[in-house]
Amino acid sequence: MLRGGSYAGRVNCIAHLDMDAFFASVELLRHPQLRDEAVVIGGRRGIAAGEGGLVRLRDYAGRGVVTTATYRAREFGVRSGLGLMQAARLCPDAILLPADFDEYRRYSRLFKSVIAEHAEHIENRGIDEVYFDLGAAAESAGIAPRAMAGRIQQAIRERTGLTCSIGIAPNKLLAKLASELDKPNGISLLAPADLEARVWPLACRKLNGIGPRSAQRLTQLGIETLGDLARHDRQALQQHFGQSLGGWLHDAAWGRDDRVLVTSSEPVSMSRETTFERDLHAVRDRNELGRIFTALCTQLAADLQRKGYCGRNVAIKLRYDDFSTVTRATTLPAYIDGATAIRRAAGLCLRRAPLGRRLRLLGVRVGILRRGLPPVAEPGSLELF
Repeated sequence: MLRGGSYAGRVNCIAHLDMDAFFASVELLRHPQLRDEAVVIGGRRGIAAGEGGLVRLRDYAGRGVVTTATYRAREFGVRSGLGLMQAARLCPDAILLPADFDEYRRYSRLFKSVIAEHAEHIENRGIDEVYFDLGAAAESAGIAPRAMAGRIQQAIRERTGLTCSIGIAPNKLLAKLASELDKPNGISLLAPADLEARVWPLACRKLNGIGPRSAQRLTQLGIETLGDLARHDRQALQQHFGQSLGGWLHDAAWGRDDRVLVTSSEPVSMSRETTFERDLHAVRDRNELGRIFTALCTQLAADLQRKGYCGRNVAIKLRYDDFSTVTRATTLPAYIDGATAIRRAAGLCLRRAPLGRRLRLLGVRVGILRRGLPPVAEPGSLELF
C-alpha cells in the first residue's frame, strides 16, 4: 500500500525500512496455522515443545519477557519487554513460542541482501531495520523514489515471504517516523510541508529519541503533541532540558535533522546475558551458575570469532532479586577472543562483585574491540562458581 503526502525532488531522499513484527512474522512462516491467532514470542527454547502441542500463554510460569508479538496480540496491550506472566493476564489465550535468534539473524541477512541489490548506500540499524539512500537508488534505476521503494518492498516479499514498511523523507528523523505511520506493509512519504497535518498531531513519544522521562517532563510543561513542542519557545526548552537536548527537541519537532548515512561502523562491544527462570544463589546453585556462566562465555567467544573481532576489556553484569544491578570490568594487557580467556577474565570480575544476594540475571561483555586474531595464547581457566 502507498499512502502519505508528496515528496518534491530527489535531493536527500532517505528511506527507513522496518520489517513488520519481524520475529513474530518469521515464526508465522514456520507455523502458518497460527496466522489467525494472537502469538507472543519470548522465553527459552523448548517451552513450546510438548506432546506435539503448543503452549497457551495462560499456562506459562516463569520470569521470561516478551520479545515481540503479532499485531493481533498487540491489540490486547502485549508489547516487547513486558513480563510473560503480565502478558498472560492481558491475553491468556495467546500462543507462546520461544525466540529463535539464529533464525531471525538468517532472515535479517536475507532481506538486507535484497536491499543491497538495489541500493548502494545503506546504514545498518539493527536486525530488522536499515536506512538507505533511496534517491540515488531511484536515479540509478531511472524511476521515481516511491516506485523504487515499492520495487524493494516487493522483492523482499518474494525472497523472504515477509512484509516491511518504508518511510521516505528528506532526512533520517522524518524517514524513521514515516515508516511507522502506515504499518504493516506500508510506504509513507513525509515532506516538510506535511509536518502540520501528519506529524504535529502525534504524541511526543512517537518521535524516536523522546523517551518516557522526557515525555513526562514535556507533559508537565503542557506539551503533549509534537505540534505543542514545535510551538514552544526554543529558549524555554533549553532552560528546562539544557542547551543540547532542548535545542534538539525543538529542531526535531520541526523535522530538522542533518545526520548523514553511516554506511560503515565498528561495534564498540559484544555481550551475552540471560535471565534465570528462578533466582539462583552463588553457593547453593554453584553448579548451575557455573554451567550458565561457561555457556555465556562460549557463546560470546563464538560471536567474536564469527565476526572477526577480539577485545581486551571484559565485564560482567549481575542483577539481584531486588532488581538492583552491578557491573564489574577489567582491562587486559592483550586482546582475547576465546571462551577460556573470556571466562577467566570474567571470573576475576566476579571476585569483586557482591554475591550474597540471590541472582536473577548474569551477563558477560567484551569491549575495546579490534579486528583480527589475538596476538597471544589463551591463559588457563579459572573456576569461580
